[in-house]
Amino acid sequence: MRKKIVAGNWKMNTTVPEGVELAKAVVELSGKADESVQLIVAAPFTHLCPLAEVLKGTRVALSAENCADKEKGAYTGEVSAAMLASAGCGYTILGHSERRQYYGETDAKLVEKTRLALANGLKVILCVGENLEEREAGKHFDVVEAQIKNVLFNFSAEELKEIVIAYEPVWAIGTGKTATAEQAQEIHAFIRKTVAAKFGAQAAEDTSILYGGSCKPSNAAELFACPDIDGGLIGGAALKAEDFIAIACSY
Repeated sequence: MRKKIVAGNWKMNTTVPEGVELAKAVVELSGKADESVQLIVAAPFTHLCPLAEVLKGTRVALSAENCADKEKGAYTGEVSAAMLASAGCGYTILGHSERRQYYGETDAKLVEKTRLALANGLKVILCVGENLEEREAGKHFDVVEAQIKNVLFNFSAEELKEIVIAYEPVWAIGTGKTATAEQAQEIHAFIRKTVAAKFGAQAAEDTSILYGGSCKPSNAAELFACPDIDGGLIGGAALKAEDFIAIACSY
């Protein structure tokens, strides 16, 4: 059975002391969630070492929000996959819609980032998704399929075991529009079918696919009840430990 995952993406929020307190609160409340649910906290680079200490020995895994596409060298301001692993991370998010939109991250660059992350023992949460213009033009399936093929298809079935897919309906984030559970399930099923075409039905069945579109305590249960939705990549609601755990308790 594929893993259920609830991952909190803090983005560029909280100071280091605030992040430590938030992580402690998540750990304190984590026992309320079913043991079958993997809890993950994805925090800014500055927070990773102190958070690794807070989360050590708990059921909450630590993730970075990004990593460099280079192994090491004269790349001022970048943080490598090896650095993340040495700081205590088990995961990194890659290809988030905000990285694609604001920083011009390409699929080709994500292939390099994913390769380095896997080589350093990190699991990858790979984000895919279409924007409003693409959704309204009916291109959402084409866009998501291309993102999966351009990145994921460069890896083996064995490497796929270390990759989680997160679908982000970019058009439903901050636009006033809402993705229904039916729309979310439809695209998740399509993603699984696309993965199966390359890696086989069993590999696709074993791959966790998360929903990353404004998941909150009020809609998590409906979303998580969908057969192809295996959890959530949580944004704003992850900044409150009670809300984050409430989402995890929706299973």
